[in-house]
Amino acid sequence: MTRWGQAFLVLAAFAQANAFVTPSVGTTAAVTAKSPITSKPSELAMSTKPADVYGEESRKYRRTVYTHNEWVKHRSPDRFWKNLRTLSESGIYKSLAKEVVATTLVATFVCLYNGLVNGYTDLGGTQHPAVINGLLVAGLPLTPFSLLTPSLGLLLVFRTNSSYKRWDEARKAWGLNINHTRDLARMATAWYGNYKNQEGTEFAGAETPRMEVIDPVKREEDLKRVSLCTWAFVRSMKRHLSPPAEDEEDFKAELYERLPADQAEKIIAATHRPNRALHDLSCAIDRLPMHFMRKNQINDAVTIFEDTLGGCERLLSSPVPLFYSRHTARFLSVWLLLLPFALWEPFKGSWNHIAEIPATTLTTICLFGIEELATQLEEPFTILPMQGFCDKIGANCDETVSWAGSGETKDVYMAETEPLVEQKTYRIGGGVAPKN
Repeated sequence: MTRWGQAFLVLAAFAQANAFVTPSVGTTAAVTAKSPITSKPSELAMSTKPADVYGEESRKYRRTVYTHNEWVKHRSPDRFWKNLRTLSESGIYKSLAKEVVATTLVATFVCLYNGLVNGYTDLGGTQHPAVINGLLVAGLPLTPFSLLTPSLGLLLVFRTNSSYKRWDEARKAWGLNINHTRDLARMATAWYGNYKNQEGTEFAGAETPRMEVIDPVKREEDLKRVSLCTWAFVRSMKRHLSPPAEDEEDFKAELYERLPADQAEKIIAATHRPNRALHDLSCAIDRLPMHFMRKNQINDAVTIFEDTLGGCERLLSSPVPLFYSRHTARFLSVWLLLLPFALWEPFKGSWNHIAEIPATTLTTICLFGIEELATQLEEPFTILPMQGFCDKIGANCDETVSWAGSGETKDVYMAETEPLVEQKTYRIGGGVAPKN
């Protein structure tokens, strides 16, 4: 490559610095993510926003939810070109502006300083002597960096793996919430009014209470209460795991909109809101007319909610050990800040060793980018679409409990004067007929 070609390469590298500079007011960057499971598109879809939202404020726009359409785009053969084309729009790279500028300035200083004390070549190819005599060339041997590279790689791998496991654990905890809220609503709806155990027998020969025909209005109220209390728990859990400034007002508004005012006030006033919501859910389950063994099985789901809540609280309050994270960050910072001194000699074939500047910049982006990914993943809750999960749970539970009273077959009971000796079936709009 000619000297003019090398000079052009360096200028192009400096031009790429706009990927790490916040555009002026009026410059926008758009990232779109669509989800069918949330009623709040601002949580799961990023409309056009000023680029200065990157950083802490950008986390709310990373709550991606994939459907089949998104997976098709994800597998697109054009994805590599698209990733390169949108390099300057990357939020991760924008977060690395300070680190990239620091190491690039060090590399620039090494080139300028050594050019002054060791001589330089102008654009015409003429060699000039040192401007300042008596000073040593700034340089370090490359061998120590080569020896330390495997250790640095292991630290970064462990850092990213640990952070991803935390994100994965949080996502699985919410997956359990989704699964067992469905399970709870299904069992409550299907077993409402059934005082027999799963084998169809009475418990321990105890006297079976005489039953009355189920009031459809009461059934609807009881199941609706269970559905709302289930939603109130996951919504309280979402608020418990979210920054107050982001979610407090929305949380209060949603509770007052969906719950009775006194119940909403008690949850809001509670010291531990998810616990209060679970208490309300347990009370709603206890009011259901069914065999106590069936209630116990439904309450198993409530116990799982306690476990997922406790697991998420552990992740929120206990980061990856700070001494490990800090040592990795310090190791990486010192390694990259000193790297330009070691690259002086290997790049002697370029014009005035200037190719080490873009090489340092690229290395910084790659290695600090890995560390930045780990940091972003370490606290998973502000990048998980928890609002979408809550809306999905609420919609699923409401739909499940609505099946009672929508023309479905219902279980009812014998007349008051008869003991419970067999189960009969009642269809809305029809008569009572014995089971076959």
